[in-house]
Amino acid sequence: MSELSGEDLTDLAFGAAVLGTGGGGDPYIGRLLAQQAVSEYGPVELVGLDQVGDDALVLPVAMMGAPTVMVEKIPGRDDLQTVVRMVEARLGRNATHLLPIEAGGINSMIPVAAAAQMRLPLVDADGMGRAFPELQMVLPTIGGVSATPMALADDKGNSAVLDTVDNVWTERLARNITIEMGCSSVLSNYPLDGKLARDYLVGGSLSLCREVGASVRAAREHHHDPVDAALRVVDGTRLFTGKVVDVSRRTTGGFARGSATLTGTGRYEGSTLELQFQNEHLVATVDGVARAVVPDLICLFESESATPVTTEGLRYGLRVIVGAAPCDPRWKSPAGLALVGPSAFGLDVEYRSIAVAENA
Repeated sequence: MSELSGEDLTDLAFGAAVLGTGGGGDPYIGRLLAQQAVSEYGPVELVGLDQVGDDALVLPVAMMGAPTVMVEKIPGRDDLQTVVRMVEARLGRNATHLLPIEAGGINSMIPVAAAAQMRLPLVDADGMGRAFPELQMVLPTIGGVSATPMALADDKGNSAVLDTVDNVWTERLARNITIEMGCSSVLSNYPLDGKLARDYLVGGSLSLCREVGASVRAAREHHHDPVDAALRVVDGTRLFTGKVVDVSRRTTGGFARGSATLTGTGRYEGSTLELQFQNEHLVATVDGVARAVVPDLICLFESESATPVTTEGLRYGLRVIVGAAPCDPRWKSPAGLALVGPSAFGLDVEYRSIAVAENA
């Protein structure tokens, strides 16, 4: 057991931006919410999966919507409690722990704010080991865990509780409700007991985010390369260095979708990298060859500052370093690739792990 204090949140937000693979919402907005809550209510107790009893009720808290909208619509703190209380009312029991459903972006930070405000312990785990754009894209889905009952609320005071036949229907219905809510909502779903949490979550996610941020901070202090430091923690590799020369981005169906083109600089002079994204980066292709493919992680850093770049932050002229890191091994199974592999996003690309692509 450990605590998340205000000093930890900067490191945690940095690491969440790296594991967010360009999506998951802007973690720096979430950090401000978390810092305010921690300063007001005190540090958050962070517990490992092995400390969660079988009779626990673990509830994730998250935001849903397009990152391009979420940066402008910050949730109210009461909204975070509201959705948890709605699920509790449906289940007839109180939550014992809160959880980030994804280890990336704003959705790694919002549960910190909720846990501080509700004085509940936060589980050091998540449902993906990274960020994905759709609700059913979590490891508990592979285990047959239902996403419902699920509660949603918006900034206008509207709310809804869903009970669905499967997690794909949860995504379809919740996405349409979120679009009507202004492309941004707060939610709580995937109620888990301790055994399900241990079986189907990725343990240590928040600690990993914090370690990534701390390694980058230390690298800067000692004049080492901060991007290399971040990639070393996540067992990642550099793919490309270049300048953004084109970005095509649109908000459709409640997602931020698009592509970007980078021309190479330095040792990559003369090469071109193409990115495709749906909230998160999905494919990085160098000179026509796919070098990193979802579910592996594709991470962009500003060349000068090493600050992670979100998909909504991509702009013409930005100089970036592109890195990639391996996903949780369970995503490479047939069931995992069916749920979050390239075909799940309509992409005509074969998945190859970054280790294979590096040696191709």
